[in-house]
Amino acid sequence: MRAQRSEQQVGDGTIGKAVTVLDLVAGFERPVRFNELRERSDYPKATLYRLLQTLTNQGLLALDPERQTYAPGLRLMRLAHAAWEQSSLAPVARPHLSRLAARAAETVHLAQLDAGQVLYVDKRVPSRPVEMFSQAGKVGPAHCTGVGKAMLAFLDEAALDRAVALQSFYRFTPQTITDAESLRAELAEIRARGHAFDREEHEPGIICVALPILTARGRVIGALSVTSVTARKSLDDLEEMVPLLREAAAHISRDMEAWRFPDQGQARDKGEKDV
Repeated sequence: MRAQRSEQQVGDGTIGKAVTVLDLVAGFERPVRFNELRERSDYPKATLYRLLQTLTNQGLLALDPERQTYAPGLRLMRLAHAAWEQSSLAPVARPHLSRLAARAAETVHLAQLDAGQVLYVDKRVPSRPVEMFSQAGKVGPAHCTGVGKAMLAFLDEAALDRAVALQSFYRFTPQTITDAESLRAELAEIRARGHAFDREEHEPGIICVALPILTARGRVIGALSVTSVTARKSLDDLEEMVPLLREAAAHISRDMEAWRFPDQGQARDKGEKDV
């Protein structure tokens, strides 16, 4: 399958092309050869080679000279770590996530939206771990995950339209939602209910209940979920975790706002607006 460029990426020039190549290399989740990249890229051979060379020279990619394979470079890792520390919810949410996992005694996920998809930024595993797709740093679909649907349901109309347009609607299981109309109907129910479910929509046997993390003004900044397996829990069992999720989400939202805007109290006194 060839990597497709969005209209926005095409209009972003060399930087957009370079980011597309970084995404392509990272998507293999292993060191990758030039010919493999060519098969999935729609760039001409010379353009792809030039981009790879530039990214390697800048330390964003690493080339193994013996195996002739490309992988994410150490500079990219430093940038990713800085983004995790400065832009993600993870550092602020860490104590609340640990407390939630201890009280729920099930796997807990923390996620954010990234270009209409789910970026898992942290995870807590109980004493009885379950093998599943999600890991911190991985990107997953939004249309068939609890955290994804919880975030989509609380986006404003324009942001939701953009996010829905980015969904692949790939069918992972017989329960997966596979069209925009059905997804929007599900999201309306989630918004009314306040929380979302994953009913084995992404992985067979895996279920979860999820809640969005919202700012004081109602903007989506992430989502939390409690995940289990059908052999151990039912959706009704997981729904009992909603008060715990709601408490954790409120604490994360409060702490995130204080971390990002430490002068918010003074700003309000001066009549300045929150973001």
